[in-house]
Amino acid sequence: MSALAILLGVAVLLVLRQPLLVILLALAAAVQLIWGRGQLDYIIEDMWVGLDKELILSIPLFLLCGAVMTRGSTAQRIIAVMEALTRRLPGGLGVACILTCALFASISGSSIVTMLAVGTVMYPAMRDAGYDNRFALGAVMAGGTLGILIPPSIPMILYGLVTESSITDLFLAGVGPGLLLTVVLCTYAMWVNRRLPTQAFSAAALLVALRHGVWALLTPVIILGGIYSGFFTTTEAAAVGLAYALLVESLVHRHFGWADLRHAVLETAKLGGSLFPLLAVALSLNLVLIEHRVPQALVENVQAWIDSPAAFIVLVNLLLLGVGCLMTTGEAILVLAPLLAPLAEAYGYDKVVFGLMMILNLEIGFLTPPVGLNLIVALTAFKQPFGEICRAAVPFIVLMLGVLAAVAVEPRIAMALVGP
Repeated sequence: MSALAILLGVAVLLVLRQPLLVILLALAAAVQLIWGRGQLDYIIEDMWVGLDKELILSIPLFLLCGAVMTRGSTAQRIIAVMEALTRRLPGGLGVACILTCALFASISGSSIVTMLAVGTVMYPAMRDAGYDNRFALGAVMAGGTLGILIPPSIPMILYGLVTESSITDLFLAGVGPGLLLTVVLCTYAMWVNRRLPTQAFSAAALLVALRHGVWALLTPVIILGGIYSGFFTTTEAAAVGLAYALLVESLVHRHFGWADLRHAVLETAKLGGSLFPLLAVALSLNLVLIEHRVPQALVENVQAWIDSPAAFIVLVNLLLLGVGCLMTTGEAILVLAPLLAPLAEAYGYDKVVFGLMMILNLEIGFLTPPVGLNLIVALTAFKQPFGEICRAAVPFIVLMLGVLAAVAVEPRIAMALVGP
């Protein structure tokens, strides 16, 4: 069995619509029997080895932190600040929606949490203010995708785990593309809604919003400031962020009780229950692949067919765009990142840059039919026809493809803040 058979096996099982856990277990069993030590019980041993990492604790902590703030009033307070700041701009509510998504994403690390926390408030507000339905839907869905690009990001943590990349470098690399995409989306919001009436700027309203929202605005400062300064590890930052969110929501905002905590813990447990079995099997498979030099064999096979780095990155981007339409971000990273990251390195791309391009691709997949996750969640949350939701996403997909092309052509957009 050649290294290319691994990718072919994944493709066939995906076409047959098998659950990802079944796919990963089948691949792990095949690799153990053919290349490994010939005993399937070693899969369990490798799972323990793969999961024996402190960094993995940061995932449920960030998820719980986001759930706490979603059930509390953090999102509403950030929205009030952004509305007060942007009310004088054309399309001010649209700009406020995107800026709020960007800021809330830097707290929750989750696309779906961001879209629901912000969208359930901003979508009806934009419709009441006369914004076009498709723009309002598209802004909420596209703004939600910033949750997997702007750090801290759960997909970045997963990518770092399976490719052994620096999480801090990945977080720093996400800042440039995240800010660029935010600026592009805000500019589009102002241009599309340039004929809508604006409101006069009110310093008094801004001061009131800041007074009520200052504790919420400090959350990303504490989490990201602690990580980038080296004062916290990623896991410690997640724990501090969760403790801060609980204290602020329960003692300062007073919008969070025991019932809310119970619901937040249950939501996080459900997400973790679906994610961690996949992560355990993926890390087990990754250990065997590395031990038997499967990624290196794949590099040799692909380089025999493709000798141009430009051709390689175009083909990989097309592959990832297709994969993003069919798989969730976490699934795609767990399956493909261990194989594609060494390939990208062989063609001269830094693993961190490639990780950002991969996450950008999969971010676009959140908005791409037929199974874009944000489309499906928006269908349930906003009660709009699926065709209308798909059409609303199209202009934002085009803008995001432009940002992806810019990062692929100019990697310094991602690497400007990353040390040598």
